[in-house]
Amino acid sequence: MDQASNLRKIVSNQATSIKRPPLEKNSLIEKASPRVISITSGKGGVGKTNITANLAIAFARIGKKVLILDGDLGLANIDIILGINSKYNISHVVNGEKELSEIIAEGPEGIKLIPAGSGFMNLTNLTEGQKLNLLTEFESLDDNFDIFLIDTGAGISPNVIYFNIAAEECLIIVTPEPTSITDAYALMKVMHNHHGAKYFKLLLNMVKNESEAKFVYVNLSQVVDRFLKGVLIEYVGFIPTDKMIQKSVIKRKTVIELFPDAPSSQKFHLIAQELLKFPVRNDYDGNIKFFLNKFLNYSKS
Repeated sequence: MDQASNLRKIVSNQATSIKRPPLEKNSLIEKASPRVISITSGKGGVGKTNITANLAIAFARIGKKVLILDGDLGLANIDIILGINSKYNISHVVNGEKELSEIIAEGPEGIKLIPAGSGFMNLTNLTEGQKLNLLTEFESLDDNFDIFLIDTGAGISPNVIYFNIAAEECLIIVTPEPTSITDAYALMKVMHNHHGAKYFKLLLNMVKNESEAKFVYVNLSQVVDRFLKGVLIEYVGFIPTDKMIQKSVIKRKTVIELFPDAPSSQKFHLIAQELLKFPVRNDYDGNIKFFLNKFLNYSKS
């Protein structure tokens, strides 16, 4: 029986308790801003981009300066959710046609976005000159932002993996669907086995209540404990199923903006605050240029 089959079997049976791997003594790092967080998923259609947009606004409302990189290079669409019309994108910077400051778009609540044009998928295959140009452009960003969010694509493509391992924190979005859970495990497995990633955060989306969210978390954690030794998954919280989210997407707005009293809106505010309380567990210097440099180095290895 393979690991995916084991996962499906365990997910079907509720676990009552779980032992977490012990924390390393030097794993908690004092953190200076900006905080670099990738928001990712093993499966598409789990609401990852919508979560990124709403969390960005939630961070902004507690006084944080937020920058988003649309890392879904093949199917960029966070600009649609934020109601932003982007004429230029990161491909224009890579090709030397525009400076980074010229393509950064402003969204609601003062958040900033680095757009990625749909169909632009060659960020892992840049020339040395293009990499140097991109690094130079990113150098000036560090002092301007507190939170840097990377909305990755779904799955285990090179772009997704490299964005996730280059970021200091990896937030995985999962729904109760067995395929979503299995694919989230596959994502963590690749990152751990091939790149040594050990720390992940888990956010449950489209769940009935906290009991269902923790049920999925406990069972997924049990599988990870069994097959991925030394990996720690931290439970961040959940977003409930909420019809107001779909209504807001249709109107090209976030649910936080249109329906501030909706259950999901309240949760987005709580999760943003919770994320800031989590310690940074990776050896990271809190530098946006350092993030990009790591990404580009991984992409050529």
